Amino acid sequence: MRLEDFGLPALAKGEVAVKVKFAATNPIDWKVRQGNLKMLTGKAFPRAMGSDFSGIVLAVGAGVSRLKPGDPVFGLSRLKESGSFGEAVVTNESFVAKKPDELSFEQAACLPTAGVMAWIGLVDKAGLRAGQRVFVNGCTGSVGEAVVQLAQMLGAKVSGSCGADSMRRAQDLDVFPVYDYRQTDLATIGGRFDAVYDTAGTMPVSAGLRLLEGNGALLDIHATPGKFLRAFLNRKLKLFFCTPRADILDGLAAAAVNGKMHMTIGETVSLTESIGLITDLEKGRKIGGKGLIAIG
Repeated sequence: MRLEDFGLPALAKGEVAVKVKFAATNPIDWKVRQGNLKMLTGKAFPRAMGSDFSGIVLAVGAGVSRLKPGDPVFGLSRLKESGSFGEAVVTNESFVAKKPDELSFEQAACLPTAGVMAWIGLVDKAGLRAGQRVFVNGCTGSVGEAVVQLAQMLGAKVSGSCGADSMRRAQDLDVFPVYDYRQTDLATIGGRFDAVYDTAGTMPVSAGLRLLEGNGALLDIHATPGKFLRAFLNRKLKLFFCTPRADILDGLAAAAVNGKMHMTIGETVSLTESIGLITDLEKGRKIGGKGLIAIG
């Protein structure tokens, strides 16, 4: 990884250019860097990095009606081009939403990927309703934290699993009961759930399916060819990707303003310090929350 100067491309129809103030890290950023997503991003390197951002609209392309230059916004870059780890980024209008004044730029930058993944899983795929039960594997990771809070906002009861060093954090999120995934065979725990969300990618599909109640949904964001085949044979297994929509981003912003969604920030660094942080996170260092890059 290295820092380089770049120029923004001319805006096409439906695109917006944003001056980035903060960018948040996600595991997908180093998956792209490692070349694990070449089927989606293409094989050409070097390439830009970064998904989540908050900032100020610089310019809009033809047909853009929801946003204008000067608007405070947050959102996601497009996976193929990425680029939020930079002073400015171009993305689709539908990947961006206005940032409410009550929401800080720091918190706004942490919402998009984790919040969108939580929303698609619980709302679009599982149709979660008040009074239902949810189990979250990896409940203290960034996606897990968003899933827990969104499930509670929808009126569900949440149980989950995490590492022993994160048990207190899970309890602070009102996850109960919470299990140490290293010490517990999750397939054997008591109770059945209307939705099981494997945010960590460590739960065997068979174990997740055994935890389901009736027509419950096993939500998995770590797709593999084998899982796609399994999902074709068993419709309870639902695989999906982060597909941003403006209505989801608006809903996340409203939840954050109302105190229903708050992402923990583990460490904030400058753009010039970001390579060290990304490298450490890629190697597995835990910082207890989102990694945030202060840019603008």
